[in-house]
Amino acid sequence: MPVIVDSNKNLNTVTISVRGRFDYSINIEFRAAYRAKRDSTTHYVLDLQDTDYMDSSALGMLLLLREHTGNDAARVKIVNCRSEIRKILSIANFQHLFSICRVNRAPMPTKAALTQRCRA
Repeated sequence: MPVIVDSNKNLNTVTISVRGRFDYSINIEFRAAYRAKRDSTTHYVLDLQDTDYMDSSALGMLLLLREHTGNDAARVKIVNCRSEIRKILSIANFQHLFSICRVNRAPMPTKAALTQRCRA
């Protein structure tokens, strides 16, 4: 299963992990992962630690996730990017649209951590 979803109701957070290829083949699964939670205050953490490939359709899916949050960049964090994935996001200037964090593992988010932007 390339998309794994973990919800934390106390923090109103959905963590979506993508394993392997992040491309159009997981479009339906990825969209279902964030659409299941329709609360306007939900925060999303996208963990790309096990993602080894990303294409332009994945960038489009990220934009759809951002649109789902009302274009609120503070509600979506991308964590654990490999250097190749970070480079793709940088070329697309996604650091201006999302909070992209450099961490080795996705820590259990706290309320304070969810409201802070990550440093590039």
